[in-house]
Amino acid sequence: MDFCRHRRSFLKKSLFASALLLCGQPAWGRTTDGTNSGSPLRLYNTHTGETVAVSLRDALEHNDQGAMETLNWIFRCHYTNQVHPIDPRTLDYLSLLHQTVGGNREIHIISGYRSPEYNEVLRRENGGVARHSLHLDGRALDIRVPGVNLADLRQAALGLQYGGVGYYPGSNFLHLDSGRFRQW
Repeated sequence: MDFCRHRRSFLKKSLFASALLLCGQPAWGRTTDGTNSGSPLRLYNTHTGETVAVSLRDALEHNDQGAMETLNWIFRCHYTNQVHPIDPRTLDYLSLLHQTVGGNREIHIISGYRSPEYNEVLRRENGGVARHSLHLDGRALDIRVPGVNLADLRQAALGLQYGGVGYYPGSNFLHLDSGRFRQW
């Protein structure tokens, strides 16, 4: 029995190593559109103090389910603690932007998924928050990247022409979403 388990483990590791050699570049860093997302995302949630470093893809270029669960957790609504799936296209956008600005920086999460309750609180208190925000669907993120000027981060995001880009210099964050390309 022990021999069979070791043999399976050896075969899995051999298959993984072969895939890496055949691909010519790290397979775990590719996004769904075939581009290479490079280094793992290093994330810091400004509300909970939690940090993670995670790659989006496994060796076979599929979304890594463990990574997706980790990302859903760190991007959860900090107000209600509700977890909601984050759209993989939104994560791809974040990963592409991360690579564009150097790929080895910590990303600060201001907001990811928002529960309906929290979105309504923000609408009442701050105004300017959309009633049908893409945050409610796990399709939007508000971030900042320490060491990267917010205006430069905005320009990098706009240059990707991937999804929505909201610029909030007064609050020091950038909004990204997987909706149609637009800016405000």
